[in-house]
Amino acid sequence: MKLSRRLALLLPAVVGVSAGTYWWRSVGRAESQALEARMSTPLPPPAGPMAVFHLGHSLVNRDMPAMLAQLAGEGHSYHSQLGWGTTLKSHWGDDLINGFDQENAHPRFRPAHEAVQSGEYDAVVLTEMVEIRSALRYHSSPDYLQRWGAEAYSARPDVRLYLYETWHPLDDPDGWLERLDADLQRYWLDGIAKPALAKLPADALLRIIPAGQVLAAFVRAVEAVNGVGNVGSRTDLFALDAEGKQDTIHLNDLGNYLVALVHLAVLYHRNPVGAPYALLRWDGNPANAPAPETARLMQETVLEVVRRTPMTGVSI
Repeated sequence: MKLSRRLALLLPAVVGVSAGTYWWRSVGRAESQALEARMSTPLPPPAGPMAVFHLGHSLVNRDMPAMLAQLAGEGHSYHSQLGWGTTLKSHWGDDLINGFDQENAHPRFRPAHEAVQSGEYDAVVLTEMVEIRSALRYHSSPDYLQRWGAEAYSARPDVRLYLYETWHPLDDPDGWLERLDADLQRYWLDGIAKPALAKLPADALLRIIPAGQVLAAFVRAVEAVNGVGNVGSRTDLFALDAEGKQDTIHLNDLGNYLVALVHLAVLYHRNPVGAPYALLRWDGNPANAPAPETARLMQETVLEVVRRTPMTGVSI
């Protein structure tokens, strides 16, 4: 049976794993605090345009990195390897990548191991599948983040590694905002990033791109005043499917612009306030732009969240 993109993104993929599998081997309290302090150490801003490799799935997509390139300006370059709901384990080659042909049918594709081993990228941005709890329980997320980090670091000792925090469906039974409030610490940091960093060299640079936190903060700001510009509620950031029904996990142009701003602020240590907002999609067609007041709130929200999240490694 051929999986749809949405089903592949959300499927727990439990085949061959016993019900008693432990979620992850975390680190002790003292080591956890030391690792978080290490991740919170500010990095120097990049000296110039960056080459970035994106490894992930449809919550990376084609449009967001293209928007980031436009925001970053001349000299920024990028490639990616994507799939449908793809785990770090699958990208490593230890499992099937659903949707590989469809998601990588574009000029910016580059095979992941080839890209990372080349040492040509200033930053490697990785993300894990959602449901993130299933990724931790069944797919050894910290182990594979460590493998990718070690491969990147071996090829280029000054490479900057980023774990891109994503989100879960709007209709999550535990609450969309509630999950975003809790999941950064308990899963992305304590579950994945810190156990991986503990096994990487002492000078490895691993930081967080807090896209989920920005989405939560922006939605709260918008919904508190019953809408700003052309965003009235959280659903206005998310796509519609081919039949016009609400997609609860994939972003539309407005959502992708917001996430691209987060990448811009974290990767380039750049204040996003005043950034352009009339951009193109990956195929050169105009993206649906946020209204000026919406764009301004997006930019201000990104700045505020990045400033209060030291694990980005940014001081702006």
